[in-house]
Amino acid sequence: MRRRQFITASGAAMIGTGLAACSGPGTGTSGSPGRSTASATPLSQDPAAVARFFGPRLTARPNGSFGLSRAELLPGSHPALGSLLRVHYPARSASPTVARQYGRPEGGTQLYLPLLSGPVDSLHLRYYVRFPDDFDFVKGGKLPGLYGGTVTGGRHIPDGEDGLSTRYMWRPHGVAEVYAYLPTSVAHGTSLGRGSWDWPLGRWACVEQAVRLNRPGRFDGTVTVFVDGRQVMSRGGLEFRTTGRLGIDGVFFSTFFGGSDPSWATPRSQYADFAAFAVSDRPIDPLPDV
Repeated sequence: MRRRQFITASGAAMIGTGLAACSGPGTGTSGSPGRSTASATPLSQDPAAVARFFGPRLTARPNGSFGLSRAELLPGSHPALGSLLRVHYPARSASPTVARQYGRPEGGTQLYLPLLSGPVDSLHLRYYVRFPDDFDFVKGGKLPGLYGGTVTGGRHIPDGEDGLSTRYMWRPHGVAEVYAYLPTSVAHGTSLGRGSWDWPLGRWACVEQAVRLNRPGRFDGTVTVFVDGRQVMSRGGLEFRTTGRLGIDGVFFSTFFGGSDPSWATPRSQYADFAAFAVSDRPIDPLPDV
């Protein structure tokens, strides 16, 4: 089997031969998901922290971000995963739309992270996510995925020439899906594979999506998802674009509750943890010792 090299979020090169199981118990430095003795640094106070956390293949786009003060880096919080990024969702918060239209607190974080090497036609994205034991999923919320172009969400449907995204969502009780913005979407994002897996509570989940864009004029794009090393969803026959000029630009780090009205809001302050982001043109191996 051919060996391959990819770059992890820590910047270290790793060699792998295949995709294997990547689940395991996760703890902070204190041994509890809800606490950490590491010094937390909000991303808004340390722009260099973005590069340290997401790795050398990605950079931060200056526009389109929000809530960086609600994302704090906890360095050295896990012996195998390394630094954690903890995103906070304040009580009564939901999407930016809800914050604007209903005067609610803004919640979560968003950041566009384009590939330094430029757009590609296919890409794998892997990261780890952990929800606390008592996390309340309410009606749903967004999780990071991939993107291309400038029309990537907010109920703005891309036209096939500029924009696409493949964020995940959580739904009530942790039901999971890929929430894709496609030129075939109607009014809002398209739900792909809803119920194919659930987001667990109280432990790290290793999630990887493989996206291959369609050839212009054909409906042959695909999205495949692996959770803890096991394929849980594969959807083909997709149209992401109508022109070869549109590609996958990079990672769309986007997470918040909602939703377009206050019924999606979290009733209390909550958080989720993220770690070990990696991108590659091939399947990505799990980190060892997780």
